[in-house]
Amino acid sequence: MVSLRSHAGQSLIATFVTLGLAYGVWYAYSVFLVALAEEFHWSRSLVAGAFAAFALVHGLSSPPLGWLADRLGPRRVFIGGGTVLALALIIDGAITRPLHLYLAFGLLTSLGVTATALVPSVVLIRGWFPRRFGTALGVASAGIGVGIFAVVPFCQAMIDTVGWRWAFRILGIVVAVWIVPAAFTLVRDPPALPADERQPSYGRPDGASLTPTLATALAFGSFWLLAVAQFCGNFVCQMLLVHQVAFLVDQGIPAMVAASAAGLVGLSSVFAKVGSGWAADVIGRRLTFTTGMIVVLVSVGLLGVVARSPHGPAVYVYGVLMGIGYAATVPIMPTVISDVFGGARFGSIFGSLHLANAMGGAVGAWLAGTVFDTTGSYTISFIAAAFAALLAIAAVSLARPARSPVKQAAQL
Repeated sequence: MVSLRSHAGQSLIATFVTLGLAYGVWYAYSVFLVALAEEFHWSRSLVAGAFAAFALVHGLSSPPLGWLADRLGPRRVFIGGGTVLALALIIDGAITRPLHLYLAFGLLTSLGVTATALVPSVVLIRGWFPRRFGTALGVASAGIGVGIFAVVPFCQAMIDTVGWRWAFRILGIVVAVWIVPAAFTLVRDPPALPADERQPSYGRPDGASLTPTLATALAFGSFWLLAVAQFCGNFVCQMLLVHQVAFLVDQGIPAMVAASAAGLVGLSSVFAKVGSGWAADVIGRRLTFTTGMIVVLVSVGLLGVVARSPHGPAVYVYGVLMGIGYAATVPIMPTVISDVFGGARFGSIFGSLHLANAMGGAVGAWLAGTVFDTTGSYTISFIAAAFAALLAIAAVSLARPARSPVKQAAQL
């Protein structure tokens, strides 16, 4: 028992740091976006389109990576992903054309990030902490906030000091030094779940039950409601997180101040992820998610205040609130999906729903860049983001487990 607890704790710590690096790379693109657009004179939509490709590849690769995590274990997925990510970041530092950007960052970097980010992490944490999944995932995903807080301003400082090419290369070295060795030495695949956790029953009108595989999950309306929630929730969050630095710079705010505000998003999300993970276990998944998305709505409104008073405190208030609201999407949605579709094939189901999440992020990032190039403003995009947040709240509130009465009674 002591050995198992030790393995669980080491895996949690390794996942915390690995998520920080993986998502630090993800959200550092907001500062690289500004640097690339300035050096190559590329349009905002072209550079944002590379992130849209990144998000789309992230989504398309999530189902097979979930399948691999189920069958090979998340540890091997981490090892392969860390190797790909380190090499991809070094290649990112050599791009000279849009095609290079789309292939190096949009494809290779995305594959590396996906294989070291949420899908294998959720499978790992759920396996080690099945009864306190929300709390443990909240702690692990707090690493994402640390990564945003540390990596985004760090990348801006490196861009200012040694240029964006060496910023990418240094990130690749850091990833190589941590992720692969940590996966070898600290991460351990979790033991098999108990039978009642491994194969919950799903009721049918004829009274029979279904094994919760991906094929059977597709037959339930709740799967598609959760897909809508994943799409819309990430639509608004990725739109803001990718374009927030560019928007702030457009208002006359210095690039380092804008990057610091983006880092503040990460810092506030550290505490918010731990708190929201605990709230998901104690208060309820849906109420916690709804509260977080309401805070995201307030953050969207605050950007209008920043536009009118760019040198006031609103920019830092935005950073804090956006971090709190964004925290609702990462540790909470996996627990909602686990409530509805748990079981031995959870990785495949979660990975497939994560495709909708990634598609939402791709569309949100691309749409904001395209609208800006057309209108010279983010106003229409931010209005769309507000409606998406409301739709995500509605979809989560309507999604319900299709479990049999016996299984539901066991969960109460």
